[in-house]
Amino acid sequence: MSGLARPQELEYRPRLADGELERLIAASGAVVIEGARASGKTQTALRAARSAVRLDVEDDARTAALVAPELLLDGERPRLIDEWQLVPAVWNHVRREVDAARGAPGQFILTGSAVPPDDPVRHSGAGRFTRLRMRPMSLLEAGYSTGLISLSSLFDGAEPRAPEPPLAIADLAERICVGGWPGLQRSVASAQVVLRGYLADTAELDLVRLDGVRRDPENLRRVIRSLARHTATQVSARAIAADVGGSEGSMDPHTVRAYLTSLARVFVTEDLPAWSPAIRSRSILREAPTRHFVDPSLAVAALDTGPDRLLRDVATLGLLFESLVVRDLRIYGQVMDASVFHFRDNTGLEADAVLERRDGRWAGFEVKLGSAAIDDAARSLLRVAAKVDPERHGEPAFLAVVTGWGYGYRRPDGVFVIPIGALGP
Repeated sequence: MSGLARPQELEYRPRLADGELERLIAASGAVVIEGARASGKTQTALRAARSAVRLDVEDDARTAALVAPELLLDGERPRLIDEWQLVPAVWNHVRREVDAARGAPGQFILTGSAVPPDDPVRHSGAGRFTRLRMRPMSLLEAGYSTGLISLSSLFDGAEPRAPEPPLAIADLAERICVGGWPGLQRSVASAQVVLRGYLADTAELDLVRLDGVRRDPENLRRVIRSLARHTATQVSARAIAADVGGSEGSMDPHTVRAYLTSLARVFVTEDLPAWSPAIRSRSILREAPTRHFVDPSLAVAALDTGPDRLLRDVATLGLLFESLVVRDLRIYGQVMDASVFHFRDNTGLEADAVLERRDGRWAGFEVKLGSAAIDDAARSLLRVAAKVDPERHGEPAFLAVVTGWGYGYRRPDGVFVIPIGALGP
């Protein structure tokens, strides 16, 4: 590995979610931390909790809770109930306990690696629970970004200035393959062994635990692999159904849609929704989401590839790099109270990502692995900005091309160039 030193494997690395969790605990009776398995939810929650029960590993606690869920609530507050969805009945007991405490903040932390099926007897939790999404680590959290270019500062009028970060294309390929999983910051080979097992568990076990429905694991694996081939595209469920079809024809698109919904509910995938601003032309905005895994390393595992092969397949590497950038924009945007979308119209004009803050300010991004396509990307962003109605949405706070390497600077046309290894919140 060239450039930045490899982080220690067993050291807890501070997460941007640490500060978010602290603020939410101070404001609400219970905080629900949701996200993919192995994204670091438990370790982050344990640092804030004063007592804990871990339902995924404490068999006795899980067995007792099936009879008397209220037993899980005994302990010093904030009390962590880890993987609460394994005993869904505990939700209503937590809600009642928060009510009994008259809404006093900091009562419970619940973590979950899946969104259980809707239950008419489970209260929504409105007014008692707040939610915190955790994803695998960003490059900044993993120690591979300098963070010299702050998105918050750019929204406040700063300009990007950064020397070239110590991330070469080979390093980026490695980061894409290893991903942001806190427990897998090791060799690519060992990380990919674990991640292939992660996807096998998803196909064979996780979705059954989610809702008790048995699905054909082989069909599900084929859908996951198709999604990996179409990462960072707006591929439809119907196209995936045709792609995974065998000698008996394509899979039923309704089945594919059900699989996609289930994969999202266990946080394996996280599609990027379309941005729908008011525009000044008669162009028709495309509403299809852009397909992404929660971390691009899962797509690599599904494709059974690695850094060397990706470096020989620049097109696929570029799409996976876009997925990595979207992951980091989501993590940084969450800290800034912002959401991430994509923009595309029927003429083919697009922005790979749009970051929109709660106050309405927005920024557009194109993602390009190398420098050769920066000019075209900048022109595309300027055309997108010209289409958005400024009276309804305001002028963009900034437009930026995110690259794999190079310097951070402002172009003469006003578009920023930001290397991903210098980006932070």
